[in-house]
Amino acid sequence: MLDLSTFFLGRPLTAPLMNASGVWCNVNGQLHALAESEAGAMVTKSCTLLRRDGNPEPRYHTLSMGSINSMGLPNEGHQYYLDYAERHDYENKPLFFSVAGLTLDDNLTIVAQIQDAYTPALLELNLSCPNVPGKAQIGYDFDALDVILAEISSAYSRPFGVKLPPYFDTAHFDEVADILNRYEKVNFITCINSIGNGLMIDMDSETVLIKPKQGFGGIGGEYVLPTALANVNAFHSRCPKKSIIGCGGVSTGEHVFMHLLAGASLVQVGTALYEQGPEIFVRLKTELATIMQEKGYKTIREFQGKLKTL
Repeated sequence: MLDLSTFFLGRPLTAPLMNASGVWCNVNGQLHALAESEAGAMVTKSCTLLRRDGNPEPRYHTLSMGSINSMGLPNEGHQYYLDYAERHDYENKPLFFSVAGLTLDDNLTIVAQIQDAYTPALLELNLSCPNVPGKAQIGYDFDALDVILAEISSAYSRPFGVKLPPYFDTAHFDEVADILNRYEKVNFITCINSIGNGLMIDMDSETVLIKPKQGFGGIGGEYVLPTALANVNAFHSRCPKKSIIGCGGVSTGEHVFMHLLAGASLVQVGTALYEQGPEIFVRLKTELATIMQEKGYKTIREFQGKLKTL
């Protein structure tokens, strides 16, 4: 019998699929839909200390192979998601709690309240927010990355994970992995966030497609698949004691298989979920099962992380 179940940090999951933070997880109704979906796990919207409206509309636009967005971290504030986390049915599926405080102090305040709530939610520290005007990505400031990991590791008693921006240089893979490996409490790495500061143009009107940041925004969807797979594989090989969550370019079962083969233990769906809704998980599971059957694999463990080189 074909088995799509898997384990993440020792927790059994019915499938290796989940949403990407920011997609279908902003409000309780969306979170409930994810909880009822065929996803094996789910993550909240990356939250700030207080509620944010985000950037002005239009701030998202569909492209032929993905999307461009500059959302600006719209969210209901950390307490809203903490209230949800305290009600979530963890027997049904694990919940990741994504945090993107605008300052170190904000992050420490939110993390302390998550810890005090005693929920089983898994903390994901989002260190890659490319679409907040005036705010640089922590993931590209290696000194700041080291500092925040040290502070969170000291303040938070449980294991946690980080969401990273895409990296494009082998030296950066090495340097970031060296920093991450210093912190035993960093148990998982989510990569990648969207590729920041892309630009697309409407040929008819000769204008940019989104309003914030003069049209510059994060690129998602199939455009980013090769970059996402490279980052997944790079950190899988460099951080062998940490689990990898793959994110980027996933819209088919084949894409899911590629992420798992490259080293991901879980695979997030972003742009395609935004466009198609939680029903997409049914199709992705079916397509993944078909590929596994054709290749003679009965479990994910038989091929996960076993990418071959020439």
